[in-house]
Amino acid sequence: MRIVLVGPPGAGKGTQAAYLAKNLSIPHISTGDLFRANISQGTPLGKQAKQFIDGGELVPDEVTIGMARDRMTQSDAVNGFLLDGFPRNVTQAKALDASLGADGLALDAVLDLEVPEDEVVKRIAGRRICRNDSAHVFHVSYNPPKTEGVCDVCGGELYQRPDDDEETVRKRLEVYHRETEPIIDHYRGQGLVVTISALGKVTDVTERAMEALKRDAAA
Repeated sequence: MRIVLVGPPGAGKGTQAAYLAKNLSIPHISTGDLFRANISQGTPLGKQAKQFIDGGELVPDEVTIGMARDRMTQSDAVNGFLLDGFPRNVTQAKALDASLGADGLALDAVLDLEVPEDEVVKRIAGRRICRNDSAHVFHVSYNPPKTEGVCDVCGGELYQRPDDDEETVRKRLEVYHRETEPIIDHYRGQGLVVTISALGKVTDVTERAMEALKRDAAA
């Protein structure tokens, strides 16, 4: 299957992408991984991306599109892939359509993870990270430490990342609504959008997504 995963910040896209890709036996292709791989390997596209990133600028669509196109042609993606973080806007979505169409291919589904805005803010603004090890993550509501402000694992100080405060989260949501959400309408016009609730346990959301994709494939 060829799937695009969309949803607001805090919807759990990265977590779900990893589970779904494993269950479907297709590669999980994320924008972040594409950038890191191309930059670390020193590819021409990676060098271009690094120049923009180092200058504090957004990486242009054509660079991101080029990276995604190269990744989708690799051998492990022949039978499908799950795109996470790409396309980010309608321009990228149209480029993806054209790229696949040139090879006689098309997307099978666009999985839309739906989460109420207040829940997104609660999820992200409630995160607390350990200063000693960023892999130690807690949440004031869903996974509170035994002692407030102290990591259960190593005793390090827990803190809120600057980009996790409520004001910043709401700004990120505004960007999502303005730039990324329109791709849902773009793909809905093609009959590709499958929307599920991303509330509840991670395993429940994965099961919900798998069932929705199966129904969509059988339709």
